[in-house]
Amino acid sequence: MLRQRIITALVLVFGFAAAALLLPPSWFAMLVSAGIVPAGWEWSRLAGLRSRAARIAYVLLLGVAAALLLAALGMTLRSAVPNHAATMAVCVVALSFWLVALGLLLGFPGNRRYWDKPPCIGAMGLFVLLPGLAGIVWLKYAGPEGQFALSLIVIVAAVDIGAYFTGRGFGSRQLAPRLSPKKSWEGVWGGVALCVASAVACIWAAHHWLRPLQGGDWLLFVALALAMAALCVIGDLLGSMLKRNRDIKDSGNLLPGHGGLLDRIDGLLAATPAFVLGIMLLLEVLQRGPSP
Repeated sequence: MLRQRIITALVLVFGFAAAALLLPPSWFAMLVSAGIVPAGWEWSRLAGLRSRAARIAYVLLLGVAAALLLAALGMTLRSAVPNHAATMAVCVVALSFWLVALGLLLGFPGNRRYWDKPPCIGAMGLFVLLPGLAGIVWLKYAGPEGQFALSLIVIVAAVDIGAYFTGRGFGSRQLAPRLSPKKSWEGVWGGVALCVASAVACIWAAHHWLRPLQGGDWLLFVALALAMAALCVIGDLLGSMLKRNRDIKDSGNLLPGHGGLLDRIDGLLAATPAFVLGIMLLLEVLQRGPSP
């Protein structure tokens, strides 16, 4: 199982990296948007939609909403100039949702009666999937060479890798036994450590290949890495909570060794809005240039 898990992860990471580096923004947007179909299908299961017709309707709703959102943000086949202010607003709304999600996690299972309804969980999917999609696409439009989108996947993958292997090797204190008994605090700290190391490497690359950054800028983006690591954990636990609520182990069976697509990208979806806001700040730093 471990070998299968590693092979699947490598295929996903290298496939995403190739798409981020080689495809033009419009094609990259279409490829990422296609992920709405399996992700929406799996989310409809978490929402408790039972009939095939209802699940198909939910996927169609997500697809239409995704197309409208990308169009409103200026990221279409004909437009190469995204609306940064509108994208920022979407990311702020998404971060607000993840704060609410943290409250849901802390109150589980006693708060289930407030949100355990298909319309409510279905609405959660809109706040999780759509901003994540828009943020990933924006990163490609903002950096057509793919460096921003690639940095995102490297940092998030570092959280997963650090948490998985540290947890397997040293995990003893359970992080959230009511949500996911196998997750440990040791795994969290391992993920945070590798996340920060990967973020520092990305910042070093920006410092040497884009424009020199100041010491305060480095500290700011290390703080961003810490926030991303925390959001990855929240996203992972939200997926665990919804699966436990439905008494299922995986969101699907699309990815060998990983379960469903949501099982693999839940942390990515949670961390993307924060990363997009951080890249917007980085671009502002680069535009103003080094301090005299």
